[in-house]
Amino acid sequence: PQAKLIFSMSLLLGTTITISSNHWMMAWTGLEVNTLAILPLISKSHHPRAIEASTKYFLIQATASTLLLFSSASNAWFTGQWDITQLTHPVSCTLLTTAISMKLGLVPFHFWFPEILQGSSLMTSLLLATIMKFPPTILLLLTSPSLNPTLLSVMAIASAALGGWMGLNQTQIRKIMAFSSISHLGWMIIILIYSPKLTLITFYIYSLTTAAIFFTLNSTNTLKLSTLMSMWSKIPTLAAALMLTLLSLAGLPPLTGFLPKWLIIQELTKQELTTMATTIALLSLLGLFFYLRLAYCATITLPPNSTNHMKQWHTNKSIDMLTSILITLSTMLLPLSPTILTIP
Repeated sequence: PQAKLIFSMSLLLGTTITISSNHWMMAWTGLEVNTLAILPLISKSHHPRAIEASTKYFLIQATASTLLLFSSASNAWFTGQWDITQLTHPVSCTLLTTAISMKLGLVPFHFWFPEILQGSSLMTSLLLATIMKFPPTILLLLTSPSLNPTLLSVMAIASAALGGWMGLNQTQIRKIMAFSSISHLGWMIIILIYSPKLTLITFYIYSLTTAAIFFTLNSTNTLKLSTLMSMWSKIPTLAAALMLTLLSLAGLPPLTGFLPKWLIIQELTKQELTTMATTIALLSLLGLFFYLRLAYCATITLPPNSTNHMKQWHTNKSIDMLTSILITLSTMLLPLSPTILTIP
């Protein structure tokens, strides 16, 4: 427990250092603290897949941090500025975009993310998909006026396309959630230049909905589609709530997940980027397909008699308070959207 507390506190400390820093060296330090804090949490199960995942994660994050430090150092060399908001040199901007894309798992640097989520436990996967992506996103927000809009738009549309396409033939739920994360990152990045506030709203709502799904899966110990099929016969209420949360993550009205997609398409249209808005909206239909498949498996399908997975007869029938609150917020927050949008 003491070790876990230390790692959790280090995770919060690293995130806080990065999002509150004004100097590139402090931001880099925060990212490194974050990486070193999450590694023991990934590898704590001592399974070969977990050790492999933690090694991959360390190598990718170390490479991305080196690139980030190199981009900030080259910017300081050319401009004499170590301030995060003063990133003005074009080469440094491109290097920074590459480094942050590697840290986030944006296309074309996405290959590591599904594999690492597959090798981690459900709660560690939740941390990797939400909290660990917050500091790099904040760095992108702070440097957004200097970044290349064309490069970001291409990466965003590629992420939305690949996240939807690759998730279609998966049976492992953690991999499906990883491709879902890549797809949502595309939505966040496409609007970054035009409305950074919208990127943050999208990130918050995505994190809320993903947390609700992971907590639900963790309470029923569900890791793949074949196990998901038996959820309805054990906890029907939770299965119905999971279906609504999945549809919210897909962005269907009148659920909470519709809000960011609606606002992003509206903002892109205001900026006269109708083609881009249409493209990313059509690409989200790919993701909708596998969310519907998950919802279908959770609520409508009953398992056949000859299943090859272990039956889980003795399950915890009670739903804890945190899961209930997360599910409620991730499905019923849309009527509060005027209040959310007026927050400065």
